[in-house]
Amino acid sequence: MPGQTLDMNGFWDIPDGKVAVVVTNLEMLKAPEAPLAQARDDLTLDRWPSPDIDAYRRLFRQIGEDWIWFGRLIQEDAALEKILREPTREIFLPKRDGAPVGTLEIDYAKPEEPEISYFGLIPAAIGGGAGRWLMAQAVEMAWARPETRRLWLHTCTADSPQAMRFYQSCGFRPCKRSVEIADDPRLMGLYPREKAPHVPVIG
Repeated sequence: MPGQTLDMNGFWDIPDGKVAVVVTNLEMLKAPEAPLAQARDDLTLDRWPSPDIDAYRRLFRQIGEDWIWFGRLIQEDAALEKILREPTREIFLPKRDGAPVGTLEIDYAKPEEPEISYFGLIPAAIGGGAGRWLMAQAVEMAWARPETRRLWLHTCTADSPQAMRFYQSCGFRPCKRSVEIADDPRLMGLYPREKAPHVPVIG
């Protein structure tokens, strides 16, 4: 009915076999006045222009299994390959001793509002400032483009509990919240059932 608004207050049942997470978008509206992190001798950042989809999925799973990342694991090969080769998408590998320790993916489909669509480290690389160094690279690259007016990313309640504080410490500010409901990737066989115990399996 015109003029009616949906009352979103209250509790809403989620079907068994699904996960529901609160997604928060965060934005940065101007470049930081000072670098977010110092240079590192032990880390390098290499462009990954044409990822092999099997290698990509292995790394994606290694980074995201504790947080049940599933977005790229449920896609068919052809669909994933098309995404990874989009001309507006840049994918990078942070490396230590020549081996990948994470991923950084920036989508410039909207040139004025680039999105850090994936950002993460493998468990062994977490701590010691590697994440902040990687974010510093992302922020510097995005704001080096004269058309950039807003840099943004998102996190959710299935992600690391440190993620929200980390992004805010890097200069991002929450700007939008939504709820995502999806099939539980553990019940789909993508991850062991015991992964991400902070998001209990029901079903």
